[in-house]
Amino acid sequence: MYSRLARGLLGSRKRAAAVVVFWILLAGILARVAPALDSVEENASANLPPAASDSMRARDLIRAELPGQDAIPAVIVVSSDGDAAAASTREAVARIVSALSGADRPDRVAGAVSAATSPDAADELVSRDGHAQLIIVPMRGSASDESFQNAVDELRSLVSDRAGPAEAAVTGPAGIATDTVKVFSGGDKVLLLATILLVLVLLLAIYRSPLMALVPLLAVGVAMRVAETTGALLADAGWITISSQTASIMTVLLFGVGTDYALIITSRYREALLDHPDRPRAMRIAVRKTAESVLASASTIVLAMFALLVAVSPALRGFGPYLALGVAVMAAVAFTFIPALVLLLGGAVFWPGGVRKAAERSRGAAVWHRVAALVARAPVKVATVVLALLIGMSAGLIGYQESFDSLSGFRAATESERGQRLIREGFGAGELAPSTVIVSAASDLRTTSAPADLAAALAEDDDVARVGRHPRFNDDGTSVFYDVVLDHDPYSSEALDAIGPLKETARAAADAAGLTDATVLIGGETAQNADIREALDRDTRSIALLVLAIVTAVLVLLLRSFLAPLYLVATLILSFLATLGATTFFALTVLGDEGIGNRVTVYIFIFLVALGVDYNIFIMSRFRQELGVAPPAQAIGTALTRTGGVVSSAGLILAATFAVLMTQPIRELFQFGFAMAFGILLDTFLIRPLLVPAVVRLLGDRALWPTRPRRPEAPVPPTPDAMPSK
Repeated sequence: MYSRLARGLLGSRKRAAAVVVFWILLAGILARVAPALDSVEENASANLPPAASDSMRARDLIRAELPGQDAIPAVIVVSSDGDAAAASTREAVARIVSALSGADRPDRVAGAVSAATSPDAADELVSRDGHAQLIIVPMRGSASDESFQNAVDELRSLVSDRAGPAEAAVTGPAGIATDTVKVFSGGDKVLLLATILLVLVLLLAIYRSPLMALVPLLAVGVAMRVAETTGALLADAGWITISSQTASIMTVLLFGVGTDYALIITSRYREALLDHPDRPRAMRIAVRKTAESVLASASTIVLAMFALLVAVSPALRGFGPYLALGVAVMAAVAFTFIPALVLLLGGAVFWPGGVRKAAERSRGAAVWHRVAALVARAPVKVATVVLALLIGMSAGLIGYQESFDSLSGFRAATESERGQRLIREGFGAGELAPSTVIVSAASDLRTTSAPADLAAALAEDDDVARVGRHPRFNDDGTSVFYDVVLDHDPYSSEALDAIGPLKETARAAADAAGLTDATVLIGGETAQNADIREALDRDTRSIALLVLAIVTAVLVLLLRSFLAPLYLVATLILSFLATLGATTFFALTVLGDEGIGNRVTVYIFIFLVALGVDYNIFIMSRFRQELGVAPPAQAIGTALTRTGGVVSSAGLILAATFAVLMTQPIRELFQFGFAMAFGILLDTFLIRPLLVPAVVRLLGDRALWPTRPRRPEAPVPPTPDAMPSK
């Protein structure tokens, strides 16, 4: 099948030209009809729990039953120091509220609530020492609209002008949403430019030919354009969701995977030129020889991305289809556009070194012959040392903890974060994000003592700092809403752990008050994060098992073996644990991060397993091919020396592209980029060239059990290709 496909597409220069023109026209047509990618990005649901979770039911009930909840609140915090701090803060608040009540206030501002306008709420809006006060400003519109973000900027300018000597900041949901957009703005362009420059430099160093270095970049450009425009059309139709983080990861993923496939195919092309000077024939042989391994690699990644569809977390469930689309397109481009373009460029693609010199480099550098000799000489020692290193790195998991604070994840100064710091200092950490406890019954609660009893029970809970003095009721009085401030940082694991017991406290109080049919819900950021954590824990377990099953199945089909997939998957798990341990140590101990981003761990597992298995696929598929003409010991040595240079180059480029994510001002992307770069380098320079060949060497004829290698009828003498190059 691969031979017929290669002959049909690459049988002549005219056919090759038609392939190149097809992809360019397809990219151009899609670009004209598709909407801009950023216009269909949806970032709100990425940070929410499943729609059926209790916290989301609470949010929907609050919006439906309480007036004014459709507005997005901006929280202005005003703070002063010194002997006259309280007076200074009061005066600043008065000036700000006066400006917000005038005709020149920003269009989206719906009002302002302060201690002056609502004296009954003074206990909640004024700190105990009076040095800090809060102003709640409901804002109309959608946080994703540019006009809304401009209104927040106008509000911040107004607050800064009226604050005088007091320190003031605008935070809350409106401020945080606006800062999130600002942090991401321009990031994709920087990411794309940095990735292109880095990959180009590495390709020039590897290929030593300007034209050959440009081929993978052009292929990635075509694939990215086709994938982005197709994804935009699907997102616009409501079939998939795309977030800013997904778009960023797509960029580095396509550059990494695309250059990997280009290196594998062009390396085998150079090798084929040694025996077949006819370039179209050599390219057809290269495509046929690499088709199985590249197809297995792409299939593994695509299936791993689709495995995310079993997730209940919106952030994970919406993550996979777009990336699966991108990798599928990249694989198609790699099999068709790259070989066709190389053929069209002819001998010039190898300038200035020439065809012969490029072909000679495919024999394998001397260093890989020395590595193969080391593994053959002492496989037990090699495996023991590598395993010890991996286990030692895994020890970093001792300090592992996760963070659910999105603001602390910004690696850039924001006004929202400054406002949160002022609230924490003036009011206590719990005031950053109060929770809402909702108790609903069949009858009007306002005519009973139940609301007072419930409030008293909530106030006595060990995890509660205070309960709002004025509970709110819906129109018919069947639901009562309590503002509850926890005695913990609302984003901490202690606060998340407190949500369950708090719900039980409310339920027990409702039962004691005779409300046996009552429904208890808790809303707010802490409750949402608790539901996110529960969903992510469930998703991580199910996705990990499914991805490992997918990888195992692909390896079984590719290698025709039941044993090899087991030890290859074991190396992937060890690589993941070592990578996560090293990332935890670096991020928390060295950089001082509060924790690993709550989705980073599952991202690392999915991508590291799906991409890391690629290098095992490339070496083991070559090993299987070599078994047809050589015994296992010689076959694994040849596989290592022939794939060593190209796979190491591919791994270096893939690691470098993921490392570019460390330029992004988001903790999750930084940690993910570091982890992927570190893990891929582990796979490239420790596991694939040392651990896997050592295990294969130790297993000998049983390495691909139940498949047994064919015995050559006569000893196979060393060929010139197997000798180290001078």
